[in-house]
Amino acid sequence: MINSLDPRIKREQINEDNTIAPLTEMDQFETYEVFHQKKRGDQHVHVGIVHAPNAEMALLFGKEQFGRRGLSVNIWVVKTSNVFASDYDDADIFETVPEKQYREAGGYKVMDKINKYKKENKA
Repeated sequence: MINSLDPRIKREQINEDNTIAPLTEMDQFETYEVFHQKKRGDQHVHVGIVHAPNAEMALLFGKEQFGRRGLSVNIWVVKTSNVFASDYDDADIFETVPEKQYREAGGYKVMDKINKYKKENKA
């Protein structure tokens, strides 16, 4: 094996004849999705991906990579392999009642009452 101070060379176990030993499962770091929260009460937002040997190191790498430049109060890391997503072919599961006017606040006509209240209570 090549005698080197570079941890990548030691980890890959490169021999003198430049052949590489077969990789085992732990030779490759896992990927973790990083989410951060700008201020308490806000939603966590996906900011990127880090490669780390375990969740604790992923948290540290995520903090260093994505938490030091901007304001963050909380960071989550999730293994990429644990993230499940729907297929684009299954888009029909989101189709529901096309008319959703009942969810909009446009039906409430209170501006007249608000203006009347302001006018009456003008001191």
